[in-house]
Formats: sequence, C-alpha cells, structure tokens
Amino acid sequence: MYPTPPSRPFPDRRRLDRIVLVGTPWTIASLVRHLRADGAEGSVDILGAIVMSREETRAVEAQGLRVLGTTDDIERIRVRERFDHALVSLPGAMRVAISSIRAALHCAGVRESFLPTMQDVLAGHSENGRAPGGMLDLSHIVGRPARRLDDTLVGGLVRHKRVLVTGAGGSIGSELARIIARFEPEQLILMDRSDNALFEIDRQILALHPGLDRRAVLHDVVDTEGTLQRMMDLRPHVVLHAAAHKHVPLMEDHPAAAVSNNLFGTKSVADASMAAGVDRFVMISTDKAVNPTSVMGATKRLAEMYVRSLNGAGGGRFALVRFGNVLGSACSVLPIWERQIREGGPVTVTDRKMTRYFMTIPEAAGLVLQAAALDEHEVFVLDMGEPVRIFDLARRFIEAQGLAPVVEGDQTTGGPNSVRVVITGARPGEKLYEELSYRAEELAPTSVDGVMAWGGDVGSRPSRNEVMRMVADMSAVRTSHDAERVITSIRAHVPEMIQPDTKHCASADAA
Repeated sequence: MYPTPPSRPFPDRRRLDRIVLVGTPWTIASLVRHLRADGAEGSVDILGAIVMSREETRAVEAQGLRVLGTTDDIERIRVRERFDHALVSLPGAMRVAISSIRAALHCAGVRESFLPTMQDVLAGHSENGRAPGGMLDLSHIVGRPARRLDDTLVGGLVRHKRVLVTGAGGSIGSELARIIARFEPEQLILMDRSDNALFEIDRQILALHPGLDRRAVLHDVVDTEGTLQRMMDLRPHVVLHAAAHKHVPLMEDHPAAAVSNNLFGTKSVADASMAAGVDRFVMISTDKAVNPTSVMGATKRLAEMYVRSLNGAGGGRFALVRFGNVLGSACSVLPIWERQIREGGPVTVTDRKMTRYFMTIPEAAGLVLQAAALDEHEVFVLDMGEPVRIFDLARRFIEAQGLAPVVEGDQTTGGPNSVRVVITGARPGEKLYEELSYRAEELAPTSVDGVMAWGGDVGSRPSRNEVMRMVADMSAVRTSHDAERVITSIRAHVPEMIQPDTKHCASADAA
C-alpha cells in the first residue's frame, strides 16, 4: 500500500488568504471542484496553479487558472506571489515528488494541505479509506468497515518464501504484490504480459522496498511451454494466479479469447506449478462463475473445475478464492464515473435495479492471502456484505463530489452543479443480481473474519476424466472464429449457464 503523507484538515476558510494549487491538470481540476462544493472558493484568493512540468500549462490554463510555474520554481514563486497556503494533490505513487514538493513548501515557509486523489481513495491508499474535504468514504459504500489484515497468518504464508503473482500489473495482482513485499519474502516474482503494467508495479515495489529480491517476468501464461520453463527456473513456493480476461461485454464478442486465457492460461500455470513442486497454488475467481450468464463467468467456472481436479493428484494444495467487484479497479465503475464527471457528464448506469457486491482492493487482496494460508478447504468465498444497488451508488458518488445528480426521466431540473445520470440498459452477459455461491454449496465461516469456505469439497470434486474431456473439447474451439460454436462448447460443460434475461427473474430470490 502506498504510504500517504499525513493529511491536515481541509483548510479553514476563515484563515485562508492567498493560496495556490499544486498538482497535475486533473488533480488541480478536482481541487477547484472541491473548493466550490465546500463554498470556500468565494472566500479565498486563488492566485493560480503550480504544475509538475511546463507541458501541463495549456491544460491548466484551459480550466481558467493562471499557471505560476513548475514545482522546481516554488521558492521563486513564493517570493514573487507571496502566497500563504498551498493545496497539494498528487497520486500516491508519486511519493518522491510529493516528499520533494512538501519539503520545498516547508523551506519556503508555506503552510500546505495534502489531499489524496480520488483514485487513491477508491483503492484504499489514503488514511482510513477517507480523504479530507468531503471525499468518498469507502466504508459507507460497502456498508461496513474493512477487515484488518492478520499479519501472523500472511507472514506464515509468504515470509522467506519465493512467491509468484501472475497478472501482477492488474488491480488485484498489484495489491497482492504490495502486501507480500511487506512480509519479507525470499523473492517476489511479478509476472504479466503487459509491459507497461509490469514496469509500473516493479517500479513501485523497488521504491517502497529497495532491498527486496524481486523478478519482473514479461510473459503470457497462455504460452504453456514458456510457462513451464519459467516455473522450473524460478521454483516458487507459492503461486497466486490473478491473470485473466475479466470484462464481461468484451468477452461476449471474443469467447475464444476468454477460453484461451481464462481456462488454458489457468491450466498452463496450474500444470507448471504441479511440475515444479509448488507448495500452494491459489486461483483468483469471481462471483460471475456462479450460475454464469456470461462467457467470462463460464470460462472462469471451467478454470475452477480444472484447478480443483488437481487436488489429490500429488504435490501441493490447489485452491480458489471467489469474490465480487472491487472498488477502484481498472475500468471498473467508480473510476469510469469519476472520468465522466470530470468530462462534464453524463454518468451512466445500466439499470436502476442492478446490484453488485463490493469490496475495496486492499481488503480483497488481504483476504485472498489469508484464505491462501488456510489448509482445510479448496473453495473459499469472501464475505462481501450486503449487495449495493448501482443506481444508489452512483447518486452517492456524485453527491460526494459536491454535485447534484439529475436522473434521466425524473422531473428534477438541474442547476449549475448538477450532473445527469443516464440509464443505458444492461450490457450483453450482465446479470441484474450476482451470487457468490451455488445453492448446493453450504458455506461455513473459517478462522479468518470475512473468509467463508465450502465444506463439501472432496466429494464434489470433478473427476479427472471428466475434466480432461472438457479440456479436449475446449481445446478444439479455443482458436475458433465461430463465436456460436465456442459458446455451444462452453454450455456443454457448464450446463447451468443460462440466458441473462431468464437469470434476472431466477436471481431475485437468491439475491
């Protein structure tokens, strides 16, 4: 987790005089929005903005603000403008820049207040999940406080071990890596096929833990031979498999890609783990694998079946952890809404009735690691609390920005601080209601608060012969351009996969 600088309360407008805003164009725009929402804009003298580089000047001036200079010129700007207070907002990943800027302001005798960015708040990288100035309180969204990490349990899993994370550049994979790095692993191995994502998480780990032995491995897990070779070379003790295609509507249009990545990518890593003598393999699964209506969910279900079939075949333990949506993950709903608001709206919601389970990224990653440390079961389900209605979430999110939601079709008329909310309709493959387990799966609490386990593991484990027939059938269509043929093959092995329009009715009782 990023270290967030200690935040002072949002400045008292009665003491404010001449202030400057420090940040990037989009964080400066957010500061202005919060000053307006707080009613402080009219009672302070905003002299202008200090940007990170001269290339950002035009974008800030387009917001109607005067650019005073760059952060390299803070001392000279202070002498020239005689400002009293600086409001600073930068992404937590820019920890070196934040420290440098705050030190320069301190040396110049300037009072400063640091406000985390919305992305850091959504990802839980701010103090207590909150930001000053009325920004979003994540515990309010999920309806409960986040669970605390059991350091002893996680330490026992990864300390002095070689730990491999696939999909390490993704939202969950990168948070797993950040947590693991705190517990003195012998080596942290970061694997991803995206060079940009891999470079970024490797850079973050280096900045936060410069003495940690780490490996950044640019590799696509779908490459079976390459995966086996790397696994034999690296010999990890623990493998956390987070790599997957996750976007529901996109996978409806590319079912063969979903089969190849979600099923055969998982099979590749799991088989290589067994061959390399890995002690513990954990697959990150999803609530969309339960009674799936989407290709994405159904291919994750196939991957679950394969992983479970490996238990009892010798070697280490193979488990899966299933959970719902995480707040602030890449391309998830809150960052999309934040961008839509920044662009002037509208905010889009698929359906007024749609509900989802939510959890913050740090809490989900922490619970995954704690579940991975448990020995008794092979199917774990995270307790996501009560489902949240997406429509209500959108309204609260807009109001947290100091703006007023105006819903399409309502009689309410908007004012200058209003944002339109447009209902777009459910997308292909989407359910109205998500489920975390099948009706036959009787979940019981474990020793970890927030982690449930299915007690019927061994008796219901898919037979190896059944699973290998499934693999052979899916192998025949994994490169097919005939989407209907691929989906027909998926349905043959996931018979509970039904159409979304019928699922809407069936799920109402289960939700």
